[in-house]
Amino acid sequence: MPKRVLTGTVVSDKTDKTVVVSVERRVKHELYGKIIKRSKKYHAHDETNQFHTGETVRIEECKPISKLKTWTVIDRIGAEIATPVPTDVA
Repeated sequence: MPKRVLTGTVVSDKTDKTVVVSVERRVKHELYGKIIKRSKKYHAHDETNQFHTGETVRIEECKPISKLKTWTVIDRIGAEIATPVPTDVA
């Protein structure tokens, strides 16, 4: 069975080697039919403490690391690299 992969936003990076990732999903209300957002927070393992609050990341299911951590961070999504824009055009 393949491992689940989710995409979410890091909401906390205060603990050592752990980030809290908020994952939003859209579901249809069972009675009214309106599309609503549901969110859930996952504790994910970040070995090198390289992910920070506000970043969009992908997390993958893994074996339990601790009581709360059963996910690990794979990579950063949409990492924007700032390229310098030349101001002097000769």
